[in-house]
Amino acid sequence: MIISVIGGGQATPEIESLAEQVGRELARKGVTVACGGLMGVMAAVCKGAKEAGGTTIGILPGGDPRAANQWVDIPICTGMGYARNVAVVLTGRAVIAVDGAYGTLSEIGHALGLDIPVIGLVTWSLSRDGSIDKGIILADDPADAVEKALEAARKRDLSSSA
Repeated sequence: MIISVIGGGQATPEIESLAEQVGRELARKGVTVACGGLMGVMAAVCKGAKEAGGTTIGILPGGDPRAANQWVDIPICTGMGYARNVAVVLTGRAVIAVDGAYGTLSEIGHALGLDIPVIGLVTWSLSRDGSIDKGIILADDPADAVEKALEAARKRDLSSSA
């Protein structure tokens, strides 16, 4: 199974620690991590996954595989800039959003628009017509985010095979 992890290219040490924990938890469960392949949350989740023996995919905005962070196993060059955000979310059976800036918000929007479950860990919240939009499944901590992502991915797989 592949789970996509999204988040900002710049992150505080606290956010990087959360992302590393997410990466470790995913790898411990035998899940491959897909992300945007650059720095910040993306590097931290890959680092955590690699430390736990996992596999990482970096879907890069440019054409140079050397732009990937050092923990990416499989760099995928798109030459698409931010348009690669669609490929990042489509690669995973669910998405975990950790913190993030506007690029992360666009990935959340693409995922929700494509019926890909989004689990949020200290990330964006959405409202529609003055009411909270419950499209993002909130997680309390990295382990909870991983459990909720795996559950959502399994439900998605079951509904698509029915």
